[in-house]
Amino acid sequence: MNTLKHMEAIFIAALVLAGASSFAQAANSRAAEAYNAQVSVGDAQVAVVKVTAKRPA
Repeated sequence: MNTLKHMEAIFIAALVLAGASSFAQAANSRAAEAYNAQVSVGDAQVAVVKVTAKRPA
């Protein structure tokens, strides 16, 4: 009988959990797309950056 009395609260809690999990899934897929979109030069070439500067006296 108590379950029937609190069915609205159970429904709201389930709705909140479903909404939160959908936002988490969307954020995870966007992060994966951003990671896969990074430029890769492959194994044959390696980017080398040489930085030179004078030391402060």
